[in-house]
Amino acid sequence: MTDSGIDPITFELIRNALTSIVDDMALTIVRTAYSNVVRDNMDFSTALCDRSGNLIAQGLTIPLHLGSVPDAMTAFFNAFGDDIAPGDVWIMNDPFSGGMHLPDIFVVKPIFTADASLSGFAVTIAHHTDVGGRVAGGNASDSTEIYQEGVRIPPLRLYRRGEPNETFFTLFLTNVRVPDKVLGDLHAQLAACHIAERRLLELIERFGAPTLDQTFAELLDYAERMARAEIARMPDGVYRFTDYIDDDGIEAGPIPIAVTLTIAGDAIDVDFTGSAPQVKGAINSTLSVTRSMACAAIRCLLPPEIPNNAGIFRPITVSAPPGSVVHAVPPAAVAARGLTAFRMGDALIGALAQALPERVFAAGEGGNSGISIGGYDAARRPFIYVEFVCGCWGARASKDGIDGITNVFSDLSNNPVEMIEASFPLRIDAYELLPDSGGAGRFRGGMGIRKQVTFLEEEAVLQVRSDRMAHQPYGLDGGQPGAPTRNWLLRDGAVEPMPSKFTEWIHRGDMFDHRQAGGGGFGDPLTRDPAAVLTDVRNGLVSPERARNDYGVAIDTERWVVDDGETTRLREERGRE
Repeated sequence: MTDSGIDPITFELIRNALTSIVDDMALTIVRTAYSNVVRDNMDFSTALCDRSGNLIAQGLTIPLHLGSVPDAMTAFFNAFGDDIAPGDVWIMNDPFSGGMHLPDIFVVKPIFTADASLSGFAVTIAHHTDVGGRVAGGNASDSTEIYQEGVRIPPLRLYRRGEPNETFFTLFLTNVRVPDKVLGDLHAQLAACHIAERRLLELIERFGAPTLDQTFAELLDYAERMARAEIARMPDGVYRFTDYIDDDGIEAGPIPIAVTLTIAGDAIDVDFTGSAPQVKGAINSTLSVTRSMACAAIRCLLPPEIPNNAGIFRPITVSAPPGSVVHAVPPAAVAARGLTAFRMGDALIGALAQALPERVFAAGEGGNSGISIGGYDAARRPFIYVEFVCGCWGARASKDGIDGITNVFSDLSNNPVEMIEASFPLRIDAYELLPDSGGAGRFRGGMGIRKQVTFLEEEAVLQVRSDRMAHQPYGLDGGQPGAPTRNWLLRDGAVEPMPSKFTEWIHRGDMFDHRQAGGGGFGDPLTRDPAAVLTDVRNGLVSPERARNDYGVAIDTERWVVDDGETTRLREERGRE
């Protein structure tokens, strides 16, 4: 029996059923969503909560969303109290009312049994193509207050007792540029909630509501016990790390993200004191996002068999000074808060590397790059292309970084080239790994991504949110940093270097060339196996020149072998420097 007296077989059956439900919710959204950013980029999350709003299961979607659900549920409870009825559906996106940023819309459905007993909540979060505002896509880094970023939705009823809130639908859809895609994605979220409702009610019919309630409580306690036991095995201490954002898209940086991580017994305290004050641009983060990122980073070090539920949060406390870039207060602009979240993740991993160097990785690409292109075709029909370009991981203590993969905190997918070209007035001219972009080390950092896009309509607004130009992804244990991000705009026969964050009008034939940063290396490059360097050179990931300069490995490119004598000489010479 479990500690609460539940039969262990029943416990596992229910636990795995809950996991199946939230994953089925995710598949439902993928199959029914209208927009590329939800359907292809997979920028959404699904979850189940118990009747008290505690997170009991999360789908295989975005870790960054994991810790945001408690704040959102608290906001809904504060708004509605006990005024909850069968057929209700809630909606919210306001970052200062429990949300994250305006494009991330929460849709929550209370689940009732046939006798009108509240049993839990189905939760979905999806990044919508547009929420109004001054720039199509709602992600502009150069907004200066939230009122420029789109429609703020406080906790509201989308449906009341099964009846749609037609006033809200009319008002909201009138204020977005692509209402068909927004409505389609909202319906996808609703479909996922309906799937969760049906499946959870089937569980209740099979096991009974009392057993499920008892199991939910035990699942939370179980995750807490496992998390605390794992934290207790970590070395106690105070670990500090500071990483930097290049700028906020308006004013020059650097913008420090400082973290002090204290491990004491079976608990971890995360303190972001020392981080930059709130900035003018839209990279500010609300405390909900900051809490979520701290929990996601620590979750990376916990065993995968621990359930993803609110029990994991119990040993973790998170604090950040109000009015800082990691705890913004109104009317701060927050649309590009994802960048700051990723940098918080890098800072947390940098601190954790001091405690558990063998279990973390060097910095990855710095977080996905947000790109949107919005405009109108010749018939004045709107189009909005939104994509988050995913790149690579940094190297680990025993393995190279991974190339062409999402940042560990976002779990997104790159958009298929064919779908982009079929859906938008764009041509993808290059989509490839960047040679020599991974930081050198005993284990090499992941390769950065290059994406080159040509615009084929009359005119549009291009918005880019990227970083890691001035502050490259760090290496660990002597590993070198990854190559920096670079942006170019090619138009009228000229090549114009662009900053990391910008909003710019573009015209037919203009080409945007984005070269994302590579991951940091791990360990001394002079200790890398020469055979591994040769393999990288043959695969086009490392040039012969960089093999020689960074790794001290001489490659005979006529016979494609390592020149052992020259390699020994180079490494001995480098070792004496």
